[in-house]
Amino acid sequence: MNWGNRLLLVFIAFGGLMFYLAYRSFHVNVELVEKDYYKSELKYQGVIDGTNRANALSSKIILNLDDRFITFRLPDEMKNMAVTGTAWFYCANDSRKDRHLNLKINGTAQQQIERINFVPGNYIVKIEWNSNNKEYYTEEKLTIL
Repeated sequence: MNWGNRLLLVFIAFGGLMFYLAYRSFHVNVELVEKDYYKSELKYQGVIDGTNRANALSSKIILNLDDRFITFRLPDEMKNMAVTGTAWFYCANDSRKDRHLNLKINGTAQQQIERINFVPGNYIVKIEWNSNNKEYYTEEKLTIL
């Protein structure tokens, strides 16, 4: 086999590989974290301020996971306070696993959520809450097996 035929085989193999990679790239699921990320970016200063307020509290939010429940425990300053907010269970690799929940905190600053509503995976729990007209924000990692 002379050098011309070898060169032709190299070009054919390269073209075939490029075609295969292009074909595979069209079948990869590419998702954005949020559909309207520009609007979220404009509100990001509120996230920074809420994180600073949450870090100034006596303790962090504690997430406990047992066989039946996921339990939120807010810092002690939130006991017997009116608290409203949301929790976003964000799964980075599959948006179908994401869950948005409204916080319904009791007098001891806790809330329990049934674990059966969640698909196993790695989550980042993004918690936003409001108490005494102050916004708080924190993120915690959670692995559900």
